[in-house]
Amino acid sequence: MKKEIKSVAVLCSGGDSPGMNCAIRSVVRTAIGAGLDVYGIQRGFQGLLEGNIRPMDASSVGNILQHGGTILQTSRCPEFLSADIRKEAAHILARKKVDSLIVIGGNGSFNGAWALHKEHGIPVVGIPGTIDNDISGTDYSIGFETAVQTAVDAVDKIRDTAHSHDRTFIVEVMGRKSPAIALNVGLCTGAENIILPTQNEEINYDQIVQDIKRGLKRGKLSSIIIVAEGEEPGLSYRVQENLSKYDIDARVCILGHIQRGGNPSVRDRLIASKMGYIAVKELMKNGTSFVTGYRNGKVTAVNFEECLDKNDNVPDEYLDIAKSLSI
Repeated sequence: MKKEIKSVAVLCSGGDSPGMNCAIRSVVRTAIGAGLDVYGIQRGFQGLLEGNIRPMDASSVGNILQHGGTILQTSRCPEFLSADIRKEAAHILARKKVDSLIVIGGNGSFNGAWALHKEHGIPVVGIPGTIDNDISGTDYSIGFETAVQTAVDAVDKIRDTAHSHDRTFIVEVMGRKSPAIALNVGLCTGAENIILPTQNEEINYDQIVQDIKRGLKRGKLSSIIIVAEGEEPGLSYRVQENLSKYDIDARVCILGHIQRGGNPSVRDRLIASKMGYIAVKELMKNGTSFVTGYRNGKVTAVNFEECLDKNDNVPDEYLDIAKSLSI
């Protein structure tokens, strides 16, 4: 049912990603231009529950386009899994005279927002913001390209020292379940091997060692193995330990949260700005809940329920290309 929208609040939830500030800026300025009252919620759903809601104007989002992170900050809020807690959140929004909510985040954040809508009729819009690029229903999520570029820059530097010392380096990138960062970084850095979370029980060390030794025989002075972090910590060190049994002296470098920060790329700035604009315009037009998905090169309104699952599929062609090019 269409609801007339007179005010909107925006929050970030879950892990931060470069480009969130671009989306916030776009939401705030588009909404102000359309005559809406705009509010920013500090620290995600946790801040909502604490009533940490403040009015925003055009100056509130000045000079933030180029910065990583989020001026609204973010958090994870497991309490939001409770229906009673969501009921309290709905009451807080009503008391603050907030008609609608825009949530910038990932899969878990979207599920919380959708439950709030289903239970209390509040129009919610999801803007995909996660470096893992693992949200179903959209081809892209804000921050992915910047995170990949950050990791690629780091691996390029590691390759220099690996070459200088004639060594193998195991470089761990983010991706507890999602293969997206590891696949893209591995392909773009010419990694000899890519190890994904779904392969934890099936790592073919014989093949990895064979690939490394094949490179050595043709005069290669370095080898890079990209590892997605996985759900259990220590995967890279387990790989290192197993390689040592084959007399492969490998070093581990864990990139960690460096991948979340940094100035957003042009693509992340552009898509985030488009998503923020579409979020407000479609919300005012239809008054219903949706996600600003990126499909076939365009930002469009997507049915919310299509975007509630994770997309952890491994594109076989990426692995095939990486294997073919690393000989």
